[in-house]
Amino acid sequence: MSDSLSTPDAPQPATGGEWSSHHPGVSVRHTRAKGEPRFPDGPKADPAGSHFERRIRSFQPRRSRVTAGQADALQRLWPKWGLDIDGQRTLDLPELFGNDNPVVLEIGFGMGEATAQMAAADPGTNILAVDVHTPGQGNLLNLADQGGMANVRVANGDAIILLREMLTPDSLDGLRVFFPDPWPKKRHHKRRLIQPEFLTLAATRLKPGAIVHCATDWEPYAEQMLEVLTAHPDFENTQPGGGFAPRPEFRPLTRFEGQGLDKGHVVNDLLFRRVQHHNHPSTSA
Repeated sequence: MSDSLSTPDAPQPATGGEWSSHHPGVSVRHTRAKGEPRFPDGPKADPAGSHFERRIRSFQPRRSRVTAGQADALQRLWPKWGLDIDGQRTLDLPELFGNDNPVVLEIGFGMGEATAQMAAADPGTNILAVDVHTPGQGNLLNLADQGGMANVRVANGDAIILLREMLTPDSLDGLRVFFPDPWPKKRHHKRRLIQPEFLTLAATRLKPGAIVHCATDWEPYAEQMLEVLTAHPDFENTQPGGGFAPRPEFRPLTRFEGQGLDKGHVVNDLLFRRVQHHNHPSTSA
């Protein structure tokens, strides 16, 4: 299973309710009333609501089974480290993280293992991690809490709305998109995240010199990413001869990736730099 934003889960049986309390050796469940939130103090099911135009989405919201530990983390830690992408306010990133350290946006983190490893290895970099997968959100919060990683914030919702409505120009020091949904069918290619329009929006929020780092095990998508990034005027390849980059040591080898490599899959990394245009008026999305 891909550690990605939006790779659909296998169908899951309906859970019928959520954990309401925990007693040693006793499982207590209650049935939610219609409209009652899954986690009263946790992420909202549809944070942006109908405030923004309908458009082709690059992700599929997934509501698979949440473990008791993940549910506990969502309830306990969401008010402190969670963020609903409602599009209704502009984020002050130093205020959000409590410091002026560089901020990297990660779109799609799966169950969060790789994100937690990167946060632990580089405590001086803040990671704003976005996904729509509730179990993954709870798992990453749990990992950050257990490991004492105060440099992680978990955002729930649509990364496009986050970039366009809630982040200010030149506020990000990097962008990571690891194993996004490849949307392999030709008629679905328009749903792929790495497109010229997305890169134009992302460029307005990235500081000059910021790195966009993509990784995928789907070779046709890797070729499309390379083509789109190479052609975009706001980015340049960090590889002197062009092409794909070797996997940097700071990107952990995920369980999913290891399984793919065992099956002979090829994983391609792309590292492109946001370029500064001289005498080029700044644009806002």
